[in-house]
Amino acid sequence: MQDDQVAASAAASAAVDGFVPVIDLSARDTARGRAAVAAAIDRACRNSGFFVLVGHGVPRTLIDRMFTVTGSFFALPREEKELVAHRPGVSGYRRSGGSTARSLGQESPPDLCEAFAAHATGELDEEERGRLGDEWATWTLANAWPANPPGFKEVWQDYLAAMADLAADLMRLFARALDLDEEFFADKFDRHGSSVAVNYYPPQLGPPLPGQLRRGPHTDFGSLTILYQEADRSGLQVLQSGDTWRDVPPVPGGFVVNIGDLMSLWTGGRWVSTMHRVVNPPDGDTSSRLTIPFFYLPNHDATIEPLRTGGGGTPVIAGEWMSEKLRRMFAGTS
Repeated sequence: MQDDQVAASAAASAAVDGFVPVIDLSARDTARGRAAVAAAIDRACRNSGFFVLVGHGVPRTLIDRMFTVTGSFFALPREEKELVAHRPGVSGYRRSGGSTARSLGQESPPDLCEAFAAHATGELDEEERGRLGDEWATWTLANAWPANPPGFKEVWQDYLAAMADLAADLMRLFARALDLDEEFFADKFDRHGSSVAVNYYPPQLGPPLPGQLRRGPHTDFGSLTILYQEADRSGLQVLQSGDTWRDVPPVPGGFVVNIGDLMSLWTGGRWVSTMHRVVNPPDGDTSSRLTIPFFYLPNHDATIEPLRTGGGGTPVIAGEWMSEKLRRMFAGTS
């Protein structure tokens, strides 16, 4: 399996000329290897803010279970999916056209994407969620789990836990890459507000609106994103040098990792949060596409202060930051 990943990784790296490099996390188990991984992460985050992660240790069986149960959900009749529609927070089902990429600061057609999301704080009881404060609690209602397919909730909870563990280790490597103690970020994520939001891009049986994409150009707005793509379904592109869109092909068994606006602010601009999008399939291609992004977000009350002077940015409260970004994402959609 590892040999297959290395071969696929080399092909993917060549395809984007190293702009989105491949990093093998299995080297993290030794002090020397950990230092090398941290240095590679620093280079990637300074350059594009994107890298492909292999050797991460997340069981392929869990990823396969996640794809199977989620694909079965999206295959249900729309009226059944609507039983767990989001209200208005990030949890639950969102039909196609339910969000719009707005990072460009201009209006764009709704994205051609359905989604289902679950939030880490959506598993808290009502009293615990009440401590999040009115602002952030608006977006973190209790998770809405569908009755079908069987086992949906359990698989999602397992996946959310696995991603949180992986993300926590990445944050330790981030700290090392930034010449900080590896536990520097730990107390900012011990009550993290992360989410999994699976994107389902249905077959396109008719022409899209002018400028309409499966997911319009945007930056992510949290700390980091861990994305799994189907091995035989492409579409993700990253903007290079402000004028060239580069394909990021799937790497079997690998995750695409990118930092978001909050992490860029946190590093005082040392690391970049880069525009990306999901393009429509070629004419005549009526296949669907499923991707699994995990968004690792700090505690709602964490104060995020730029780590260096002269890089721009002022301190923000994580929950307030996220709430404003979510309002913009869902503004004007239904």
